[in-house]
Amino acid sequence: MRRQEFEMNDQVNQEELDSFLHEMSFGFLGTVDPDGSPCVTPLNYVYHNGSLYFHGSRAGEKMSNLKKEASVTFAVAKEFAIIPSYFSDPLMACPATSYFKSVRIDGQAVVVNDLQEKAEVLEALMRKLQPEGGYKTIDARDNDYIPRLKGVSLVRIDASKVVGKFKFGQNLKSKDREALTEGLQKRGLPTDAETIELMRRYCPHHTGD
Repeated sequence: MRRQEFEMNDQVNQEELDSFLHEMSFGFLGTVDPDGSPCVTPLNYVYHNGSLYFHGSRAGEKMSNLKKEASVTFAVAKEFAIIPSYFSDPLMACPATSYFKSVRIDGQAVVVNDLQEKAEVLEALMRKLQPEGGYKTIDARDNDYIPRLKGVSLVRIDASKVVGKFKFGQNLKSKDREALTEGLQKRGLPTDAETIELMRRYCPHHTGD
């Protein structure tokens, strides 16, 4: 059962979810094979104007699956820190966990054929993956790009449900949270300082326990 203190939903936390989806560039697409078996495809994506897009060839497993069944799920996650059990318990393994952000989008996959939308989205993807430039801007009116835009497949996910889980110790009592923070400070791994800041950001309502 999902812990409510970790849940992020698009009614209350839309800005947080949008920010995370903009930050990340890689996720996992869940489709259904023609025989009804589940299939997961790792791929790059871009979150643009409130929708998630991915691209690829017109042929292939994921496109074949989408032709049969347009219902999909898409998951994005980032792990910030592994929390060892001994930060809070010198004996038992039970407290071992990890702190992370994750978002899952359920919805319908829609193949985009409009060249202007394709150009805009693929340009947004390029700016995300290659911010240093070094390429000609993707333009739907550019004769060099028109045949390429027609040849590539672009898919938009029209979301019916967006839910996230941001886990940063919101369930901990103050004493346990302080011990964990001290453990992260002493360990000093590259993302530990960021994890501490995220704990402070997402746990302000747990100061009186």
